[in-house]
Amino acid sequence: MAIITLTTDFGEKDHFAGATKGAIYSELPNVKIVDISHSVSPFNIPEAAYIIQNAYPSFPKGTIHIIGIDSEINPENKHIAIKLDGHYFICANNGIMSMICSEIAPEKIVEINIHDKIQTSFPVLDVFVKVACHIARGGTLDVIGKTISEIKPIKNIVPYVNDDKTQIIGSVIYIDNYGNVVTNIKRSFFETIQKGRDFEISARNYTFKKIYQKYSDIVNFEIPENKRHDEGRRLVVFNSGNFLEIAVYKSNSETVGSASTLLGLGLMDAISVHFISTPIIPKGIEVPEDVSKANDY
Repeated sequence: MAIITLTTDFGEKDHFAGATKGAIYSELPNVKIVDISHSVSPFNIPEAAYIIQNAYPSFPKGTIHIIGIDSEINPENKHIAIKLDGHYFICANNGIMSMICSEIAPEKIVEINIHDKIQTSFPVLDVFVKVACHIARGGTLDVIGKTISEIKPIKNIVPYVNDDKTQIIGSVIYIDNYGNVVTNIKRSFFETIQKGRDFEISARNYTFKKIYQKYSDIVNFEIPENKRHDEGRRLVVFNSGNFLEIAVYKSNSETVGSASTLLGLGLMDAISVHFISTPIIPKGIEVPEDVSKANDY
């Protein structure tokens, strides 16, 4: 049984998500439809890219992913279908797929060219559904489009690194349901630049000098629970997608607050990492106390 997923900014109020599902079932009554999210912020390409990158690997190979974000066709916003990592992705060529494609090379990319055969006032319903059902029936990408070699890049997908590699400047690409702030700095990228050095992570007026393995690592469980006061404490982790995330332990925007509200961080705000070089002291030279403690953060 084929699986088709939906990731859109349609929300739950309007008819768009339901109509899309109905159109799929009309063509393929036995297909399985999975909603990844319909709550992507309107036209927010980095947010959609983050969601689909972290969701698709959990699905079996052969799954077809419809991404309905900024999908109205125009000369600068063509429609594409991609086969990548054993999965199929159908979306606009607006940068959504560049986050995934930066790490995994696509097996095939086609620019969809079936628009003259169907109505296009609702592209996800009229075009993406037709393509998804074609693939689900075993159809090839060559039938619905012409092969292309490149896709449109997304802005700010790669953090900036200065020439002497002492600083990374990233940006906020996603704020989750808990108000945790996700950056575009991945663990592998961070560690490649870090090379074992100490660091300071700066966000607005806050500085962090440690990255925890998981959220609850900030808790000292040796202290009685009624004396801890851990809720609302700020921390940094690499999240389940291995992105650097600034969080608040057991955050709640209505009570203890969240990383986004407490630190005043929004989408595309800058996050910087400064790496601290350990001074090299020649053998036989006595180290003054203030220098020897320079890295004791």
